[in-house]
Amino acid sequence: MRNSIYKIFEYAYIAMAIGSLYLVFSFWEEQRGRAYMFIFFAVVAVFMFFFKRRFRKMIEKRNKDLNK
Repeated sequence: MRNSIYKIFEYAYIAMAIGSLYLVFSFWEEQRGRAYMFIFFAVVAVFMFFFKRRFRKMIEKRNKDLNK
């Protein structure tokens, strides 16, 4: 159960990155400063996706080793 919750949060970060990139394209012509802010959010969201994924896999491996 716990691993499925971790997976949901991982993909929520990807959804936030996609939403941020959509807003980048929306604001690019009118408000360039706001667009740069959303580029930053997209980069952080992608970083968090990979960080959380690595963390989840590490926990899964540790639990697997403990159950042997």
